[in-house]
Amino acid sequence: LPTPAGLNVLLLTKKKKHSYIYGELQNNETNPMENSMYKDYPYFADIQVMIFLGFGCLLAFFRFYGFGGMVFNFLTATFAIQWAILIQGYFQFYSDGKIHLGVINLINAEFACAVVLISFGAVLGKTGPVQLLVMALLEIPIFAVTEWAVLKYLRINDAGGSILIHLFACYFGLGVTFVLYRPSLNKGHPKETTSYNSDILSVMGTLFLWVFWPSFNSALTFKGDDQHRAVLHTFLGLSSSTITAFALSAMFNKRGKLTMADIQNVTLAGGVTVGASVDMMISPVAAYALGIIGCTACFFGYKYLTPFLAQRLRIQDQCGIHNLHGLTGLISSTAGICAILMATEDTYGPSMYQIFSHRAPPEGDPKLLELQKLIPGLKPGLGRTAQEQALFQVAAVFATIAAAAAGGLLTGLVMKLPFMASPSDEYCFDDELFFDVPSDFDGGEVLKTLENFDATEKAEALNTQV
Repeated sequence: LPTPAGLNVLLLTKKKKHSYIYGELQNNETNPMENSMYKDYPYFADIQVMIFLGFGCLLAFFRFYGFGGMVFNFLTATFAIQWAILIQGYFQFYSDGKIHLGVINLINAEFACAVVLISFGAVLGKTGPVQLLVMALLEIPIFAVTEWAVLKYLRINDAGGSILIHLFACYFGLGVTFVLYRPSLNKGHPKETTSYNSDILSVMGTLFLWVFWPSFNSALTFKGDDQHRAVLHTFLGLSSSTITAFALSAMFNKRGKLTMADIQNVTLAGGVTVGASVDMMISPVAAYALGIIGCTACFFGYKYLTPFLAQRLRIQDQCGIHNLHGLTGLISSTAGICAILMATEDTYGPSMYQIFSHRAPPEGDPKLLELQKLIPGLKPGLGRTAQEQALFQVAAVFATIAAAAAGGLLTGLVMKLPFMASPSDEYCFDDELFFDVPSDFDGGEVLKTLENFDATEKAEALNTQV
């Protein structure tokens, strides 16, 4: 039975009435090729690469915080996935007093983990490992409850997670960084800089995310045509945002050169922007246009909005998650609402009531019987109109942002407690505080060299270090 989360649940009536088993049957009598392992594991493996290699390398762009970016990502992700299996399992996979475990649970848990890692980007370099684990400990339950409530009561379409993953992660992270505001960092930090090697490593993370993003957007869509569309639309959106990012980077650079920060982040905007409508029958041109729009918003967000948030609203968004996940998530949600309003039977045929399951006729409606003859197994819906479904999508956006921001503020207050071992301003963006660094780590020498420099001289000196 397809659920709002996209999970296929097998109802067993021969062995045990009303017994729900996820993944494979407990009696091991399934046809091996029908096991969900073969349908879901490739997506799980792809998302694994995104979580541990993509995010890990992407967050290692600071010159003296490469260990922290990659290793704390590794630690936080591993903990978050285990914690999410339990918390999400209770809300979505709980039956007969047990949490049923399968590959699909791991995919859902990795989506929850992605939420934590996106939020991590807002406080990168300013938090210690204990604080990050506490953030994951608190964010996962808040996310799981929000996800469960939105899917159960609002019944929305969000195949690529633009609302429940990207918007939630963004505004949760902004709530945390608002509470952890450090006034001195607005003036710049000697170690808040990149290097040739750290930028290359970060671009490798971007490439891992770029290549596997179609799996991320399509993992929980209906198998078949819907999943096929999701892969195609994601690739088109990413392609257009990449070309646009290169063009904008060169156009707005005073010397006409490319900026590595744009390549590392702005190129990925299209993957988020197509998320809410990724499995719907939008045209390839629409997916391409969404990539361009999302990339443009993300680029100018980095250029103008991020400094404004830091200086005026006390929001120090270290990795610019508001641009890559917040702005693009809002654009994606708007595009999804438009796609829902334009969806008709003339375009979709009877399959419209599979994709938009809540628009299917309710139990007892004669039209439901007609549709069930065309689509065996079609379940009763709520009989919503396109306009009603669009309003529920809008409600989900506002509810998700409100829950995320409130949760982020509360989590930030906990992370700010004195015993959380927060690094001092002097040791932000510094691996030496938490790691045994190798002999060629030159952070201390750089600081000694810069002790008597003013802010401008420090920046120039750091940029000329070999």
